Amino acid sequence: MIELENYTLNFGPQHPAAHGVLRLVFELEGETIVRADPHIGLLHRATEKLVETKPYLQSIGYMDRLDYVSMMCNEHAYVRAIEKSLGVEAPIRAQYIRTMFDEITRILNHLLWLGAVAIDIGAMTVFLYCFREREDLFDCYEAVSGTRMHATYYRPGGVARDLPNSMPQYKASRWHNEREIEKKNENRHGSLLDFIWDFTERFPRCVDEYETLLTDNRIWKQRTVDIGVVSPEDALQWGFTGPMLRASGVAWDLRKKQPYAAYDKVDFDIPVGKTGDCYDRYLVRVEELRQSNNIVRQCVKWLRENDGPIKLEDHKITPPRRYDMKHDMEAMIHHFKLFSEGFSLPEGEVYSAVEAPKGEFGIYLVSDGANKPYRLKIRAPGFLHLSSFDEMVRGHMLADGVAILASQDIVFGEIDR
Repeated sequence: MIELENYTLNFGPQHPAAHGVLRLVFELEGETIVRADPHIGLLHRATEKLVETKPYLQSIGYMDRLDYVSMMCNEHAYVRAIEKSLGVEAPIRAQYIRTMFDEITRILNHLLWLGAVAIDIGAMTVFLYCFREREDLFDCYEAVSGTRMHATYYRPGGVARDLPNSMPQYKASRWHNEREIEKKNENRHGSLLDFIWDFTERFPRCVDEYETLLTDNRIWKQRTVDIGVVSPEDALQWGFTGPMLRASGVAWDLRKKQPYAAYDKVDFDIPVGKTGDCYDRYLVRVEELRQSNNIVRQCVKWLRENDGPIKLEDHKITPPRRYDMKHDMEAMIHHFKLFSEGFSLPEGEVYSAVEAPKGEFGIYLVSDGANKPYRLKIRAPGFLHLSSFDEMVRGHMLADGVAILASQDIVFGEIDR
């Protein structure tokens, strides 16, 4: 009689579908997964500890590098925690700018997710389509912050600077002639808001292209329908948030339930799934692309019609204007003190959460009255999603493990921290 033994397989960290530096140890019976053990910590950078050593302003850049696909959403949670502790609120124009860029970030995140999950399952074209649209949104990041990814644009009391009135333009080179450059610059002759508006006009057609390739695709549905099903009860027990929770049929979204920034002033719907499988998680995120596009349009309309300050005038928290800093001694002192010593928060603790693209991203901040945090704890949504991976993949085939992992939208910057 033949004795069958389970065998152990190392999946990652160098595996292309392991989403960064994840190491999974699978116990397999044939090609069926009996057990999965995620090994994390390979991207641990001690962010929570490093933040304790720096003034509050100098740690905003660390937030960008946590979930490095949802940069400004991470910043938003951190600066909101500081504002909550100080008892201040950013001006209304800054709130709308934050709302707009939160949704631009959500589109960026979901486009990368869609391209990555498609390529994991075997669809190459979608990856190229998604990156085509991401380029325009990175140009928006660059226009306000000077950098394409890690913006450090949100600041306690507002945002770093107002929206620019012009967009950078391409120039002719040995690779592109004048006619090609003219076509590339078609939507760059106005302000940043004009550029974003043009993007929102054509983006729904781009989402239609993705859906044409995937939504009714026979192979796509065979790989995702009834794979990694999570019931609403299990999703709540495991601490799911974001699209992972909504795909299981629970309509929970912090933008609606606990509104922040300008979310109570814009109109949008919360997409909710029925079965909680990989296909539902895909459908929820695709619909979120359309809803985010709609929110961005509402913000652009408001920002065009309403001017105003983009940060508080309290120079103990926000820096003075460059012109004032170079012509006024008091402003110069404020500037120097703010960027060298920073400001102190009152003693106490505060929790601030935002609806990041992956779920509830939270910052728990404890202050002892100094100019740096006594303790900072980050609530990363991906950490809780990955902890359920073993339960989600049991009984599935090895190839389904890749689809389930991809559907969780895992990024290790925030999980390992």
